Amino acid sequence: MIKDLRICFIGDSFTQGVGDPEFRGWVGRVLQETGRADPAELTGFNLGVRRDTSSDVLRRIWPEVDARTRPGADNRLVVSVGSNDATLEDGGPRVVPARCLANLAELLDGARERGLGVLVVGPPPVVGWGREHLERLLDLAGQLATLCAGRGVPFVDVTAAVAADRVWAAEAGAGDGAHPGAGGYRVLAGLVLAGGWREWVRGERA
Repeated sequence: MIKDLRICFIGDSFTQGVGDPEFRGWVGRVLQETGRADPAELTGFNLGVRRDTSSDVLRRIWPEVDARTRPGADNRLVVSVGSNDATLEDGGPRVVPARCLANLAELLDGARERGLGVLVVGPPPVVGWGREHLERLLDLAGQLATLCAGRGVPFVDVTAAVAADRVWAAEAGAGDGAHPGAGGYRVLAGLVLAGGWREWVRGERA
């Protein structure tokens, strides 16, 4: 691991870790495991904002990320969007799939221009929004994965696995219907870590 590794995580409330009584979410747990594996200097920045869509993230990303990166550092970016895009509002998705894909493509272009290594994490499902939301999200996740593959950007597919996880469903159902507790975020962190995270951090994965 290169000294002064800086990783910005940007996305919505799942990135922020809403609902976790330990206030770590999946981002904090992934950072903890990363730092434990290698004591090199590691700084993580959680830039998750509740209810953000991909359009919201695109509007704010570069002032926030640029302020946290440094020349000569190993600057990285982790993106997770889509859950709020697939939410129905006024009879349709808040952000249609084509616009979500265009937003991610523009974001990836900006990251490449800045020399940032990028990893994309698929959108977690919202249990309380039912099967139709999940179907929309599964379809969107597949399109996001295809976009990332075409650009050589690693994509961690978590949507179906999270939807099938009993801990996530039970905790979200007992809460606000969307956000899990510590156990659910532990599951999501495990999926990210198992999805090529360590190889990406070591620079062994594009």
